[in-house]
Amino acid sequence: MRFRHPDGTTVHLAYCTNVHPAETLDGVVAQLRDHCVPVRRRLGRDRLGIGLWLARDAARTLDTDPSALRALRRELDRGGLEVVTLNGFPYEGFGAAEVKYRVYKPDWADPERLEYTTALARILTALLPDDVTEGSVSTLPLGWRTTWSADHARAGQRALTTLAERLDALAELTGRSVRVGLEPEPGCTVETTGDAIAPLTAVGHPRIGVCVDTCHLATSFEDPAEALDALAAARVPVVKSQLSAALHAEHPGRPEVREALAAFAEPRFLHQTRTLTATGPRGTDDLGEALSGLGEAPPPRGRPGGSTLPADAPWRAHFHVPLHAAPAPPLTSTLPVLRAALARLVGGPRPLTRHLEVETYTWQALPPELRPRGRDRLADGIAAELALARDELADLGLKELP
Repeated sequence: MRFRHPDGTTVHLAYCTNVHPAETLDGVVAQLRDHCVPVRRRLGRDRLGIGLWLARDAARTLDTDPSALRALRRELDRGGLEVVTLNGFPYEGFGAAEVKYRVYKPDWADPERLEYTTALARILTALLPDDVTEGSVSTLPLGWRTTWSADHARAGQRALTTLAERLDALAELTGRSVRVGLEPEPGCTVETTGDAIAPLTAVGHPRIGVCVDTCHLATSFEDPAEALDALAAARVPVVKSQLSAALHAEHPGRPEVREALAAFAEPRFLHQTRTLTATGPRGTDDLGEALSGLGEAPPPRGRPGGSTLPADAPWRAHFHVPLHAAPAPPLTSTLPVLRAALARLVGGPRPLTRHLEVETYTWQALPPELRPRGRDRLADGIAAELALARDELADLGLKELP
């Protein structure tokens, strides 16, 4: 979906296909037919943007077989689908029964992360629509904090510098620019947008920036305006933004609230949980740990911690809840944070980013009674999320294009 900003810029809105995980190219093609096209039809659009997730095996096939890449582009065109952005954060196994910490491997100290991301950039230049010359890729925010050392930091810095050089060469070769954004996430080396400034200014390249995920932003209790203004002041580009909402519990000490939260503590994904105290943020690596008081995993660089997570202030959990369907009371979502971030991103005189992506990959991890029953219900839900995002953009003065 495309929108015209009042300044004349085209802003793209897509949804991320990691909600339909597939490890192979055949699986990706099946996604287009079974999920993406039905979502497009529900929205009544001739064209729908999708943010492809290409697992390692699918990416290798596309990067080494030009005929396979051409065939994928034909499938996209045939289905009325377009790609301007890729999700390069998960490497493989995102559809596994248990993902948890595995999603942070390989990190940016591992040469394979650089090779994978470079391959995604090459693939994207061939998938971009004919009238689009700029693409984006979101990626891991360096690595998980407990496995990230000084040696890792030096290796990661070298890898990002090499990536920038490769992106420059790719642009010169193809005439198409691909930018890559580190996606700050709770518990990672780059947990917040503020954490991203130092490593990215060290790289100092306009093709390497930040992907602002509004669920992660909210979970870390970042103020959207302050965070985005700080990035702008440091001249760190917002390569893309993922529109998502976190789980919010206003009174986590109450028994009924803890019972409601427990329904979201599931075994597949990591649901980092945070609260804000007078001395700073505190948190756990997973929602179940917060509920059971098994111990606190402080964010990077010694932010205040303790043996348990205080329950006298609101909690937020890294659980991407559907944008249009906040959990029932006593829980809610951080949709207001998304709205505030979106207003700052595209509501001003000039957009801070041109690529927006709805990323609710946790539909099948919701409590059983909230999970969609079958493909049709999932397509209904994704279309409803995109419709909400479309309406938010319209309210900010953007005009939907055919």
